[in-house]
Amino acid sequence: MLDSLRSPESKRGYRHAIDEFTRWYCSEPRLSFNKTVVTRYRIYLENRRLAAGSVNGRLAAVRCLAYEAADAGLLSSELAAGTRRVKGVKKLGVRLGNWLTCDEARRLWQAPDADTLKGKRDRAILAVLLGCGLRRRELADLDFRHLQGREEHWAIVDLVGKGGPSPDGACTRLVKGTLDLWIAAANLSGGRVFRCVCRAGKQWGEAVTERLVWHVVKQYAAKLGFFGLAPRDLRRSCAKLCHSAGGELDQIQFLLGHVSVQTTERYLGCKQRIRGAVNDHIGIEP
Repeated sequence: MLDSLRSPESKRGYRHAIDEFTRWYCSEPRLSFNKTVVTRYRIYLENRRLAAGSVNGRLAAVRCLAYEAADAGLLSSELAAGTRRVKGVKKLGVRLGNWLTCDEARRLWQAPDADTLKGKRDRAILAVLLGCGLRRRELADLDFRHLQGREEHWAIVDLVGKGGPSPDGACTRLVKGTLDLWIAAANLSGGRVFRCVCRAGKQWGEAVTERLVWHVVKQYAAKLGFFGLAPRDLRRSCAKLCHSAGGELDQIQFLLGHVSVQTTERYLGCKQRIRGAVNDHIGIEP
Protein backbone atom coordinates (compact mmCIF):
# COMPACT_ATOMS: atom_id res chain seq x y z
CA MET A 1 0.00 0.00 0.00
CA LEU A 2 2.79 2.41 0.92
CA ASP A 3 4.64 1.67 -2.32
CA SER A 4 1.60 2.85 -4.25
CA LEU A 5 2.11 6.37 -2.85
CA ARG A 6 4.59 8.74 -4.47
CA SER A 7 5.01 11.34 -1.78
CA PRO A 8 7.38 10.62 1.16
CA GLU A 9 5.09 12.74 3.37
CA SER A 10 2.06 10.66 2.39
CA LYS A 11 3.98 7.44 3.00
CA ARG A 12 5.03 8.61 6.43
CA GLY A 13 1.52 9.73 7.36
CA TYR A 14 -0.15 6.56 6.08
CA ARG A 15 2.44 4.36 7.79
CA HIS A 16 1.71 6.09 11.10
CA ALA A 17 -2.05 5.77 10.54
CA ILE A 18 -1.87 2.06 9.69
CA ASP A 19 0.41 1.31 12.65
CA GLU A 20 -2.05 3.12 14.92
CA PHE A 21 -5.01 1.22 13.46
CA THR A 22 -3.18 -2.10 13.83
CA ARG A 23 -2.44 -1.45 17.51
CA TRP A 24 -6.09 -0.60 18.12
CA TYR A 25 -7.32 -3.64 16.15
CA CYS A 26 -5.02 -6.03 18.03
CA SER A 27 -5.68 -4.55 21.46
CA GLU A 28 -8.71 -6.85 21.89
CA PRO A 29 -10.60 -9.48 19.89
CA ARG A 30 -12.30 -7.94 16.88
CA LEU A 31 -14.62 -8.94 14.09
CA SER A 32 -13.23 -9.44 10.63
CA PHE A 33 -11.95 -6.37 8.78
CA ASN A 34 -15.28 -4.89 7.68
CA LYS A 35 -17.47 -1.80 7.78
CA THR A 36 -18.50 -2.36 11.39
CA VAL A 37 -14.91 -2.48 12.60
CA VAL A 38 -13.97 0.68 10.67
CA THR A 39 -17.05 2.44 12.08
CA ARG A 40 -16.00 1.50 15.62
CA TYR A 41 -12.52 2.79 14.86
CA ARG A 42 -13.95 6.11 13.73
CA ILE A 43 -15.90 6.35 17.02
CA TYR A 44 -12.69 5.57 18.90
CA LEU A 45 -10.88 8.38 17.08
CA GLU A 46 -13.73 10.82 17.76
CA ASN A 47 -13.67 9.93 21.46
CA ARG A 48 -10.00 10.94 21.48
CA ARG A 49 -11.19 14.40 20.40
CA LEU A 50 -8.98 14.45 17.34
CA ALA A 51 -9.55 17.15 14.74
CA ALA A 52 -11.82 16.29 11.83
CA GLY A 53 -8.88 16.37 9.41
CA SER A 54 -6.89 13.94 11.59
CA VAL A 55 -9.80 11.50 11.82
CA ASN A 56 -10.50 11.64 8.09
CA GLY A 57 -6.82 11.19 7.26
CA ARG A 58 -6.63 8.03 9.36
CA LEU A 59 -9.82 6.68 7.81
CA ALA A 60 -8.43 7.32 4.33
CA ALA A 61 -5.38 5.22 5.17
CA VAL A 62 -7.58 2.38 6.46
CA ARG A 63 -9.71 2.46 3.28
CA CYS A 64 -6.58 2.39 1.16
CA LEU A 65 -5.35 -0.63 3.12
CA ALA A 66 -8.67 -2.40 2.55
CA TYR A 67 -8.56 -1.90 -1.22
CA GLU A 68 -4.95 -3.02 -1.46
CA ALA A 69 -5.84 -6.12 0.54
CA ALA A 70 -8.75 -6.81 -1.82
CA ASP A 71 -6.50 -6.40 -4.88
CA ALA A 72 -4.05 -8.88 -3.35
CA GLY A 73 -6.83 -11.42 -2.71
CA LEU A 74 -6.60 -11.09 1.08
CA LEU A 75 -10.01 -9.47 1.48
CA SER A 76 -13.25 -9.79 -0.44
CA SER A 77 -14.19 -6.88 -2.67
CA GLU A 78 -17.53 -6.59 -0.85
CA LEU A 79 -15.86 -6.07 2.52
CA ALA A 80 -13.42 -3.58 1.02
CA ALA A 81 -16.26 -1.63 -0.57
CA GLY A 82 -18.05 -1.55 2.80
CA THR A 83 -15.18 0.37 4.40
CA ARG A 84 -15.70 3.13 1.87
CA ARG A 85 -19.25 3.65 3.09
CA VAL A 86 -17.99 4.66 6.52
CA LYS A 87 -18.49 8.41 6.45
CA GLY A 88 -15.78 10.73 7.64
CA VAL A 89 -16.20 13.51 10.16
CA LYS A 90 -17.71 16.71 8.83
CA LYS A 91 -15.43 19.72 9.05
CA LEU A 92 -17.10 22.71 10.68
CA GLY A 93 -15.84 26.22 10.02
CA VAL A 94 -12.39 27.19 8.79
CA ARG A 95 -9.29 25.76 10.43
CA LEU A 96 -7.45 28.44 12.34
CA GLY A 97 -3.79 28.86 11.53
CA ASN A 98 -0.95 31.21 12.26
CA TRP A 99 -0.41 33.92 9.69
CA LEU A 100 2.44 36.37 10.07
CA THR A 101 2.02 39.99 9.11
CA CYS A 102 4.51 41.60 6.77
CA ASP A 103 6.39 43.16 9.69
CA GLU A 104 6.41 39.91 11.68
CA ALA A 105 7.68 37.95 8.68
CA ARG A 106 10.47 40.48 8.14
CA ARG A 107 11.50 40.31 11.79
CA LEU A 108 11.52 36.50 11.69
CA TRP A 109 13.85 36.01 8.72
CA GLN A 110 16.14 38.78 10.01
CA ALA A 111 16.33 37.25 13.51
CA PRO A 112 19.37 34.99 12.87
CA ASP A 113 22.80 36.54 13.34
CA ALA A 114 24.02 37.56 9.88
CA ASP A 115 27.66 37.58 11.04
CA THR A 116 27.87 33.80 11.61
CA LEU A 117 27.72 30.95 9.12
CA LYS A 118 24.82 29.32 10.96
CA GLY A 119 23.00 32.65 11.02
CA LYS A 120 23.42 33.08 7.27
CA ARG A 121 22.08 29.57 6.69
CA ASP A 122 19.12 30.05 9.01
CA ARG A 123 18.29 33.38 7.38
CA ALA A 124 18.29 31.66 4.00
CA ILE A 125 16.06 28.84 5.30
CA LEU A 126 13.51 31.25 6.75
CA ALA A 127 13.60 33.45 3.63
CA VAL A 128 12.91 30.47 1.35
CA LEU A 129 10.03 29.26 3.54
CA LEU A 130 8.48 32.71 3.70
CA GLY A 131 9.32 33.93 0.20
CA CYS A 132 8.75 30.78 -1.85
CA GLY A 133 6.31 28.81 0.32
CA LEU A 134 8.26 25.55 0.18
CA ARG A 135 7.45 22.59 2.39
CA ARG A 136 10.10 21.29 4.81
CA ARG A 137 10.83 18.27 2.63
CA GLU A 138 11.13 20.42 -0.47
CA LEU A 139 13.54 22.80 1.25
CA ALA A 140 15.71 19.92 2.46
CA ASP A 141 15.77 18.52 -1.10
CA LEU A 142 16.56 21.88 -2.74
CA ASP A 143 19.54 21.40 -5.05
CA PHE A 144 21.67 23.80 -7.07
CA ARG A 145 20.18 22.37 -10.27
CA HIS A 146 16.74 23.51 -9.10
CA LEU A 147 17.81 27.17 -9.18
CA GLN A 148 17.58 28.31 -12.79
CA GLY A 149 16.78 31.39 -14.81
CA ARG A 150 13.32 31.69 -16.31
CA GLU A 151 11.94 34.72 -18.18
CA GLU A 152 14.74 36.96 -16.86
CA HIS A 153 13.91 35.88 -13.32
CA TRP A 154 15.30 33.29 -10.93
CA ALA A 155 13.02 30.30 -10.38
CA ILE A 156 12.90 26.99 -8.52
CA VAL A 157 12.27 24.33 -11.17
CA ASP A 158 11.85 20.54 -11.33
CA LEU A 159 11.51 20.20 -7.56
CA VAL A 160 9.51 17.14 -6.52
CA GLY A 161 6.81 18.06 -4.04
CA LYS A 162 4.15 16.25 -2.06
CA GLY A 163 2.09 15.16 -5.07
CA GLY A 164 4.95 14.72 -7.53
CA PRO A 165 6.86 17.33 -9.56
CA SER A 166 5.88 20.83 -8.42
CA PRO A 167 5.20 23.68 -10.84
CA ASP A 168 8.11 26.05 -11.37
CA GLY A 169 8.04 28.74 -8.70
CA ALA A 170 9.56 32.20 -8.76
CA CYS A 171 12.56 32.87 -6.53
CA THR A 172 12.43 36.50 -5.46
CA ARG A 173 15.44 38.82 -5.35
CA LEU A 174 15.28 38.82 -1.57
CA VAL A 175 15.41 35.03 -1.39
CA LYS A 176 18.11 34.72 -4.06
CA GLY A 177 20.24 37.38 -2.37
CA THR A 178 19.94 35.66 1.02
CA LEU A 179 20.79 32.32 -0.58
CA ASP A 180 23.85 33.80 -2.29
CA LEU A 181 25.19 35.09 1.03
CA TRP A 182 24.90 31.61 2.56
CA ILE A 183 26.32 29.84 -0.49
CA ALA A 184 29.34 32.17 -0.68
CA ALA A 185 30.04 31.92 3.06
CA ALA A 186 29.79 28.10 2.99
CA ASN A 187 31.83 27.91 -0.26
CA LEU A 188 29.27 25.66 -1.98
CA SER A 189 29.10 25.00 -5.70
CA GLY A 190 26.88 21.96 -6.16
CA GLY A 191 24.64 19.38 -4.49
CA ARG A 192 22.09 20.31 -1.86
CA VAL A 193 21.82 24.00 -1.13
CA PHE A 194 21.49 23.66 2.65
CA ARG A 195 24.03 21.85 4.84
CA CYS A 196 24.56 21.31 8.54
CA VAL A 197 26.77 23.69 10.50
CA CYS A 198 28.85 22.37 13.40
CA ARG A 199 29.50 24.19 16.66
CA ALA A 200 32.87 25.30 15.34
CA GLY A 201 31.01 27.30 12.70
CA LYS A 202 31.87 25.15 9.69
CA GLN A 203 29.51 23.47 7.25
CA TRP A 204 29.53 19.69 7.02
CA GLY A 205 27.48 16.88 5.56
CA GLU A 206 25.58 16.70 2.31
CA ALA A 207 22.12 17.96 3.33
CA VAL A 208 19.82 18.97 6.17
CA THR A 209 16.82 17.09 7.53
CA GLU A 210 13.20 18.09 7.93
CA ARG A 211 13.73 18.00 11.69
CA LEU A 212 16.50 20.61 11.44
CA VAL A 213 14.19 22.90 9.46
CA TRP A 214 11.55 22.45 12.15
CA HIS A 215 14.02 23.40 14.91
CA VAL A 216 15.24 26.47 12.98
CA VAL A 217 11.70 27.82 12.73
CA LYS A 218 10.88 27.00 16.35
CA GLN A 219 14.11 28.55 17.64
CA TYR A 220 13.62 31.98 16.13
CA ALA A 221 9.85 31.98 16.54
CA ALA A 222 10.30 31.44 20.28
CA LYS A 223 12.94 34.18 20.36
CA LEU A 224 10.42 36.66 18.96
CA GLY A 225 7.50 35.38 21.01
CA PHE A 226 5.68 33.73 18.08
CA PHE A 227 4.67 30.68 20.10
CA GLY A 228 2.97 27.84 18.27
CA LEU A 229 4.49 28.84 14.93
CA ALA A 230 5.42 25.89 12.69
CA PRO A 231 7.09 25.63 9.26
CA ARG A 232 3.67 25.10 7.63
CA ASP A 233 2.61 28.47 9.04
CA LEU A 234 5.39 30.14 7.06
CA ARG A 235 4.03 28.53 3.89
CA ARG A 236 0.57 29.74 4.91
CA SER A 237 1.97 33.24 5.57
CA CYS A 238 3.61 33.29 2.14
CA ALA A 239 0.22 32.68 0.53
CA LYS A 240 -1.46 35.33 2.66
CA LEU A 241 1.21 37.95 1.95
CA CYS A 242 1.03 37.22 -1.79
CA HIS A 243 -2.74 37.65 -1.68
CA SER A 244 -2.50 40.88 0.33
CA ALA A 245 -0.04 42.24 -2.24
CA GLY A 246 -2.61 41.71 -4.98
CA GLY A 247 -1.55 38.25 -6.11
CA GLU A 248 -4.10 36.31 -8.12
CA LEU A 249 -5.52 33.18 -6.57
CA ASP A 250 -4.53 30.91 -9.47
CA GLN A 251 -0.94 32.23 -9.38
CA ILE A 252 -0.72 31.54 -5.64
CA GLN A 253 -2.08 28.07 -6.34
CA PHE A 254 0.69 27.49 -8.90
CA LEU A 255 3.33 28.83 -6.51
CA LEU A 256 2.31 26.45 -3.73
CA GLY A 257 1.75 23.51 -6.08
CA HIS A 258 -1.83 22.84 -4.98
CA VAL A 259 -3.98 20.60 -7.15
CA SER A 260 -7.19 22.13 -5.81
CA VAL A 261 -7.87 25.84 -5.49
CA GLN A 262 -9.93 25.03 -2.37
CA THR A 263 -6.68 24.02 -0.66
CA THR A 264 -5.20 27.41 -1.53
CA GLU A 265 -8.30 29.11 -0.13
CA ARG A 266 -7.80 27.29 3.17
CA TYR A 267 -4.21 28.51 3.26
CA LEU A 268 -5.47 32.05 2.81
CA GLY A 269 -8.10 31.57 5.50
CA CYS A 270 -10.84 32.58 3.09
CA LYS A 271 -13.30 31.17 0.61
CA GLN A 272 -14.81 32.39 -2.63
CA ARG A 273 -17.17 35.34 -2.11
CA ILE A 274 -20.44 35.03 -4.02
CA ARG A 275 -22.02 38.33 -2.96
CA GLY A 276 -19.89 41.10 -4.43
CA ALA A 277 -17.90 38.54 -6.40
CA VAL A 278 -14.75 39.59 -8.26
CA ASN A 279 -16.44 38.92 -11.61
CA ASP A 280 -19.47 41.15 -10.94
CA HIS A 281 -17.90 44.12 -12.72
CA ILE A 282 -15.22 43.17 -15.22
CA GLY A 283 -15.90 45.79 -17.88
CA ILE A 284 -18.14 43.89 -20.32
CA GLU A 285 -21.41 44.94 -18.76
CA PRO A 286 -23.73 47.12 -20.95
